[in-house]
Amino acid sequence: MTVLAFDYGTTKIGVAVGNTLIATASGLCTINSRNGVDWTAIDGLLREWQPEAVIVGLPLEEDGGEQKMTALARKFADALKQRQTAPVHLVDERFTSQSARGTLAAQRADGSRPRRLKKGDIDAEAAAILLRNWINQ
Repeated sequence: MTVLAFDYGTTKIGVAVGNTLIATASGLCTINSRNGVDWTAIDGLLREWQPEAVIVGLPLEEDGGEQKMTALARKFADALKQRQTAPVHLVDERFTSQSARGTLAAQRADGSRPRRLKKGDIDAEAAAILLRNWINQ
């Protein structure tokens, strides 16, 4: 099944796409959210990929407690539920951004990724890690 994952942020939303059958996930794009969520872009992705499930990263404190961003991510997930029919799952996203930085640094070091990162690469990779974690559970 095709799955879209969103790493919600107030300035950028990382997006990844994956497939549960072959257990893959890769960063797709980053959507600017400085002036609010770009629902036109998100609706376009939902139409294009027609996911059978949607994942939204749930930012939690290191000890598992909630923070201000937790409520905003929940609100974003609720809005996604209203915009399409696929189930929306909230998934713990602790340490995905740090892991994404490490993954991208390793790829740059071994030559499998260009030296310069584009804006949003970390956010899209964090969404991919979030999605891989969900697929593997």
